[in-house]
Amino acid sequence: MQKKDGPPEAPQNPLGLLGDGRLPSSAMRSYALLKPEIKAIYMQFYKATYGKSILDDKTKEFVAIAASLALGCKGCTEGHLKKAKKDGATQDEISEVIAITLGVAAAAIVDRSDIANFHLGGLFDQKD
Repeated sequence: MQKKDGPPEAPQNPLGLLGDGRLPSSAMRSYALLKPEIKAIYMQFYKATYGKSILDDKTKEFVAIAASLALGCKGCTEGHLKKAKKDGATQDEISEVIAITLGVAAAAIVDRSDIANFHLGGLFDQKD
């Protein structure tokens, strides 16, 4: 596109770069650093976890969302949210999954701090 009084305008961020010049993670190639034979083993295992089993697919996605959130896997969380919606999950159900995950994560922090305090001989024990 040419401006009337000057040089042509450069396209606005044609690669979708982030503000700091990096590509967004959605542009990356998953499993890029795995050897093909290791990727194949992983994919076989992953597919087996979604085979016929006691849990229905929506419940499996709830577990996957919670694990993804707890482990900090952005791509996993996004993918499993999409799959959960496809499997009929509602916003209220997802909200409950997130709340339960948050509760367990908070309990883990309390647990780790209690264990540290115990190993320090009750350094910060509170009087009840």
